[in-house]
Amino acid sequence: MSIKVSQLTKLYGEQKAVDGISFELRKGEIVGFLGPNGAGKSTTMKIITGYLPPTEGEAAVCGFDVLKSTMEVRRRVGYLPEANPLYPDMYIREFLEFSAGMHKLGAQSGQLISDMIRRTGLTPEQHKKIGALSKGYKQRVGLAQALLHNPEVLILDEPTSGLDPNQLVEIRHLIRELGQDKTVMLSTHIMQEVEAMCSRVMIINKGKIIADDAISALRQGASGYIQVTFGEAATVEELEQLPGVTRAVAAEGHVWRLYTQDAETVRKNLMQFSLINNRNILSLHSNSQSLEDVFRELTN
Repeated sequence: MSIKVSQLTKLYGEQKAVDGISFELRKGEIVGFLGPNGAGKSTTMKIITGYLPPTEGEAAVCGFDVLKSTMEVRRRVGYLPEANPLYPDMYIREFLEFSAGMHKLGAQSGQLISDMIRRTGLTPEQHKKIGALSKGYKQRVGLAQALLHNPEVLILDEPTSGLDPNQLVEIRHLIRELGQDKTVMLSTHIMQEVEAMCSRVMIINKGKIIADDAISALRQGASGYIQVTFGEAATVEELEQLPGVTRAVAAEGHVWRLYTQDAETVRKNLMQFSLINNRNILSLHSNSQSLEDVFRELTN
C-alpha cells in the first residue's frame, strides 16, 4: 500500500482540523482530494509528507511510518505544497541543482535536471531567475522539484494553479503519465481537472471523509434532477410531497428543479400532479449531476 492513513486526527488548540479519518491509496491511482476551504485537505497532506505531526492516529508511506521513519518517507514522496516554496533569486537550473543536492542524486543529477526541465515545459524559460517567471511557470518549477528524485508517491496541492489553458493540457498529460506507475494524491478546486485526471475521488468536509469512490459511482449514487416548467405557479411544499422528490428548488419564473434518485417515478407523479391540480407542464427534461453538483450537495 503506497499510502495508509488510520484514524488520523489533528488538533490546533481546540479546533479539530482533521477528525479520525482513514483511507488507503494504491500504486497506479490518481486520487482527487476535494473539500471546501478549511476542510482539512492541506493539513492531511502535510501530515502524510512528514511536515506536520498528527495529534492522534497513524499515517504510513510505502510501509514507513511518517513519525518513526521520517527520512524514509521523504525519500519516497514528491510534494508540491499550495504555497509553492521557491527561491526567487535563483535561476531555474540552479534551484533544481540545489534540490538534487538535497536528495543526493550525485553524478546523474545533470541529466535528471535536463529531462525534468523538458518534461515540465520549462525549456523556453530555463535561463531565467525564478523571480522573473509568471505564476504558471513558477508552478512548473515547483512540480519539477517534486518530481526530480523520481518519488513513488506524489502529493500535489493545487498543482494547476496559475496555469493557462495550454499549460493545463500539458501538465494534465504529465500527471496522467506519472499516475501509471506512481501514486498521485492531488487537491484542487477545479472539478474539470479532477474529471480529466483522477480515477477516484475523496471528499473531506469539516475534517471528516464524507465520500470516497470512483467519479462514476459518486455520480450514480447522487441524486440527479428533473427540470420542469409549469404554466402556473407552484409551491415548494406541494412539489416536495411528490413521491421520489428529495428536494425542490425554484429557478426563474415557473421553472423548478426536482432532485431525485428515481427520475421515472417523479415523471409519472408529475403527470398526475398536473392533471389533478390543473397545472400545465410546458417543458420537462432530466439532468444527471456533474461532479461539481455532487460536491456541492455533499458539502452544503
